[in-house]
Amino acid sequence: MTDHPLRREVPSTAAVLADPGAFAAMRRYRTFPFDDHRGYLRQMETLLRTLAAQGVHTTLCLFDPAGYARYCTDRGLAPDDPGSRSRYAAAVACTGATLAYDGTPLDHLLPLLTEEAARRASWDRATALLARAGRCADCGQDLAHAAFTRATTALQHLLAALGEGAHHLVCTLPDTTGTLRAYLHLTPAPDGRPPQLPESATLVFCTVLAAALIRPATGALVCRTTPTADDPTDHHHDPGPATVRGWRLRDAWPAPITAAEIFDAYCTDPETHEPIPPEPRVDYAPGLPLPPPPGPHCHP
Repeated sequence: MTDHPLRREVPSTAAVLADPGAFAAMRRYRTFPFDDHRGYLRQMETLLRTLAAQGVHTTLCLFDPAGYARYCTDRGLAPDDPGSRSRYAAAVACTGATLAYDGTPLDHLLPLLTEEAARRASWDRATALLARAGRCADCGQDLAHAAFTRATTALQHLLAALGEGAHHLVCTLPDTTGTLRAYLHLTPAPDGRPPQLPESATLVFCTVLAAALIRPATGALVCRTTPTADDPTDHHHDPGPATVRGWRLRDAWPAPITAAEIFDAYCTDPETHEPIPPEPRVDYAPGLPLPPPPGPHCHP
């Protein structure tokens, strides 16, 4: 098969069990041939390298045991069957988060793939929340459209207020299915021009932000700004510490929080609620005030 003239014309798909918990869940199937997660990952990497050496393009996706069980139930497939696993992998590659295998070691690719899957899940969930929002009880306007307009306007005001530097923004929204998160990283161009907004990441960020603005639950927005050197070639110049600011997403608009609140959020263990040391070379500052939101606030 490796010498077939069409082998390089047919792409491959690999659905990976990225974490030990997912791997353990698959061991209940008799036809699953592995009993050690590390050994499984080593064999997966060997296969990926072999395919790459043959010139075969391979797409990586995550294998979710719970999703696989639902897939088999919905389609009447036997879950303890390699053919069913293969069909599920092909389906996930069409609809889920994927990365192209480029020779990068698997232990570097899997965190990126997991992050992409989380980003995709947050986007899907935020989209569903907006789709169910309905219309404003007062004016009849579509609430999802109004919230997305507010989100893009808020992002524009926020970037204008933040000014120079490299900005890493995180928007979070508590939800019954878990916290929704979206990230946006902006780096100034070498010639000093404002950073270009990455289309895909900006769409996801604004979708999650819109869902946070429309929901009664309080979401949050945090930005870490890192100063950039005037001369990128001057490696001896210290541009200064990073600055972390925060906003509470309430009443359909970002409201600044104090430096003490952002310090407490960053320097408190979320599980034990015990204080943890602050990061070195990080200043915790109050959120910057934004112009008032455009127009009246639509609500269900």
